[in-house]
Order: sequence, then C-alpha cells, then structure tokens
Amino acid sequence: MSRTNVAENENSNMIKDPDEWKTGDEEMTGAQRSYLQTLADEAGEEVDLNLTKAEASKRIEELQQKTGRGVD
Repeated sequence: MSRTNVAENENSNMIKDPDEWKTGDEEMTGAQRSYLQTLADEAGEEVDLNLTKAEASKRIEELQQKTGRGVD
C-alpha cells in the first residue's frame, strides 16, 4: 500500500459518521468524557456523562462549534 493510501485509510475513520461506528454504542472513552466536560464548562452547559461513544462525539462537535474550540 502506498503512503497516500495509508494516509487516506488512517483518515477515513476521522470522517465516518458516528452513527456508523461499530463501537458507537459502547460507553464513551475517558478522553471523550474529559474533553466533553471541559467543553461543557466553557460553554456553560450541563453535560450527560452517560453518553455512548457516538453520542459523545456528536455532543463534542456541537460544543466545539459553540465554543470555537477545535474548529478550524
């Protein structure tokens, strides 16, 4: 596999819809929980810490938009 194909394959998971993740219904990771709490604090919002991985990813994206954090 060429370097270009390896890079494309590595990035393919970054753009996959969380609803399509095979592990999306599992409990969110510790890193997600920590970042979600940070974003929620900055946005002045409450956060449900019992989200799945996919739900947490979506909520992180929403809060990134609201706070401007992690957005190019």
